[in-house]
Amino acid sequence: MAGHSHWAGIKHKKALVDSKRGKLWSKLSKAIMVAAKMGGGDPDANVRLRTAIADARAASMPKDNIERAIKKGTGELEGGDVEEVLYEGYGPGGVAILCDILTDNRNRTAPEIRKLFDVHGGKLGSPNSVSWMFERKGLIVIDANAIDEDRLLEIVLEAGGEDVRTEGNRYEVVCEPDQYMSVCEALEAEGVPIESKQITRIPKDTVTLDGPTARKALALLEALDDHDDVQNVSANLDIPEELVAELQQS
Repeated sequence: MAGHSHWAGIKHKKALVDSKRGKLWSKLSKAIMVAAKMGGGDPDANVRLRTAIADARAASMPKDNIERAIKKGTGELEGGDVEEVLYEGYGPGGVAILCDILTDNRNRTAPEIRKLFDVHGGKLGSPNSVSWMFERKGLIVIDANAIDEDRLLEIVLEAGGEDVRTEGNRYEVVCEPDQYMSVCEALEAEGVPIESKQITRIPKDTVTLDGPTARKALALLEALDDHDDVQNVSANLDIPEELVAELQQS
């Protein structure tokens, strides 16, 4: 939508600032642990683990940290008892919100997430209350000045990608999760600079709120995104362009 940006397209870059690197590394470690726990410690045979390791390297996580997280996930070291949980709810203005959680203590995490929803004018919902509104996709964000759109689309489609969308001065490359690594590798092989990349949940439809309500919804999304156990926050919110710069700089 002209004049707006999707939350999914801009939130990941914000999470990579140096001031939050320690927290980001902690989240990435959990993702590696769960991937290794579910599919084994060999990244060549475990696509999810390979993706998690690539994300960790992109965030400059030390090799020792990555190897330690893998060993925790496979049970070679203690501390890998982490489980996946999906929390669903609504924010101000009826914005649908999904939180992908990795936690070692669900009894601690659940009330903390519920409190964040309550404090910021939202409400935690029941399972499947909003998840049907989203599709799990790979999302790669690229500066529109970095490459011609037709050339980008050619690279993406040849690598198995799904679509290229224009959002303001950026391109959003969309693909199925199974094709995420191949699309990323194809772009890197062509020297295309990637601003951010993630496997996230993209809304089928979005809602646009007025400025004050959008600010309240953004405050909730940022509070959730900042929680140690939250890996990914998805929302069906279109953010007014005048708030985008403010969000990225905060």
